[in-house]
Amino acid sequence: MIDRPQPDEYSEDYTSYVKLVPEGDIVTILKEQIKDTVSLLSSFSEAESEYRYAPDKWSIKEVIGHMIDNERIMSYRLLCIARGETASLPSYHDEEYVREADFDSQTLKDLLDHLTSIRQSTVYLVNSLSEEALKRRGAANHSEITARAIVTILAGHEIHHCNILKERYLNV
Repeated sequence: MIDRPQPDEYSEDYTSYVKLVPEGDIVTILKEQIKDTVSLLSSFSEAESEYRYAPDKWSIKEVIGHMIDNERIMSYRLLCIARGETASLPSYHDEEYVREADFDSQTLKDLLDHLTSIRQSTVYLVNSLSEEALKRRGAANHSEITARAIVTILAGHEIHHCNILKERYLNV
C-alpha cells in the first residue's frame, strides 16, 4: 500500500485535491473511481454531453477531455520523477489544451473509452513502481513534488471534476 503524501511533497496548489481523496489503498481507489466516473458520465446522452452550464464554461465532453489530458500529463510526470528525472517538467495550460482539442467532435463513448484506457495505463505504471521510486522528488509546474503525491493528486483531480459535474451539469 502506498502511504499518503505529506504536505511537503507537493505544492500548496494541490492541497484541495489531496484532501478529497479518502483514506485507503490509492491503487484500489484509482480502479474503483474510474468505474464510478464512467457510470456517472455514461448517464448523459450524446446531445446532453455537449451541454455547458454557462457560455464560457466547458461542455461535458470538454471536461472529460480535460480529465484525459490531465491524466496523461500527470502520468508522464509520475514516470519521469519515479525514474529520477532531474530536469524541471513544464506546466500546461488546460484552457488552451481544451480549446485546441475539439473534444465536442468526438463521441461520448470514445471519450469514455479513452479515459478508461488512460486510467488503466496509470494503474499499471503505479503498480510497477517500487517504494523508493514513489518517494522520489522531482520538479513539475515550477514546484517540487514526489511521485506518490502525483498518484494521489490524480485521484483528487478526478473527484474534483466529478463533483463539478454533479453540481453544475446533472440538471441538464
